[in-house]
Amino acid sequence: MAGHANPMKIAYATTYNVQDRSSWPRRHLGLYGTGQKIAGLLQAEGMELEFLGPLHLRKTPITRLKWLFYRNILGQTYYSGVAPRRSRIYARQLEAKLAQSDADLLLCPENAIPLAQLHTARPVVLWTDALLGSLVDFYPYLSNLCEETRQNLYAMEKTALDRCALVILSSQWAIDSAAQLYGVPEDKLRIIPRGASRELDRNQAEVETLIQQRPSHLCRLLFVGVQWERKGGPMALEVAKTLNRMGLNTELWVVGCRPPGSSLPDFVKVHGFIDRATAEGEAQFDQILGDAHFLILPTQADTFGVAISEANAAGVPCVASAVGGIPTVLEAGINGQALPLNATAEDYSAFLLSYFQDYPRYQQLAFSAWQTFKHRLSWSAAQKTALGYLKELMV
Repeated sequence: MAGHANPMKIAYATTYNVQDRSSWPRRHLGLYGTGQKIAGLLQAEGMELEFLGPLHLRKTPITRLKWLFYRNILGQTYYSGVAPRRSRIYARQLEAKLAQSDADLLLCPENAIPLAQLHTARPVVLWTDALLGSLVDFYPYLSNLCEETRQNLYAMEKTALDRCALVILSSQWAIDSAAQLYGVPEDKLRIIPRGASRELDRNQAEVETLIQQRPSHLCRLLFVGVQWERKGGPMALEVAKTLNRMGLNTELWVVGCRPPGSSLPDFVKVHGFIDRATAEGEAQFDQILGDAHFLILPTQADTFGVAISEANAAGVPCVASAVGGIPTVLEAGINGQALPLNATAEDYSAFLLSYFQDYPRYQQLAFSAWQTFKHRLSWSAAQKTALGYLKELMV
């Protein structure tokens, strides 16, 4: 596409300001960072992007009252994000901006909400990790939903998907749920795994040096997550305890949060939240990541696990629970291992210990993890694939 007289022009629809990282709330750093990364890779291919965000939404008292009523009176969850009003407000703003646009297509890297009531003659593409419907009773914020929210969510998403010419998801699990929940035809669905949100482009020699510098007598487990419970922090802590009890000197490094409790074992090193929007924060995170042996992610619910891509980019294999899209990302013996959701700390520990008892085997796994990232999980791999899919829409 680069070098063509008339590059493809994409209207890029986000509810947030994709170009201003400082404006993003902490809880959305992963989602918004991915939107920024996708924008960058499309621009790198010579595509012209017209940013339609941020979109504006004024909160109404009725939303708060409904939330309180359902929570306090009925003990249920009301989620205003999927209320028809929100989709309608977003759609009117997008339509006003599209009226002034000569874009070839519209791409939304967020979720289906802005697209549900959007009317446009242009092809519409949704590029997300998983559909909201597949997160119902899987993610805490979409669990125990009231009937109003449940009906709104499925109706909204079905309408949005019907409007889409193409739906790009991050895993086979997400693809299967799209087909099962909404009957989305196979020819509309594509898989592109998600790359690291902010990856360093390391060459082979740099990764080999990182792997060689990791000690064979000490196991450094890295846990990354803002939500300690959902991401499986308690299990990660139990695994570190078990490995130490089994005689393997083990440290648990915690990034993104602080585990609850006033006294933690000495082997737990808490780094807390690291602001990766700053050069200092990015350098600190990169140092921690490169020094770790394994990323441990015993998560209770995850659509993909972008942290796995980031770890693999530094030659760090991952051990995680086989939920959501993670089995698409983790190949046994290639870049780590996905264990059943009911796996015990002993199961995790046995897997990790087997690599430290044959340390050259660990080093082979670590290098294989980097190769997997480079060829399958990097944004540069996604870039080439996405370009082909978007070009098909223009034929």
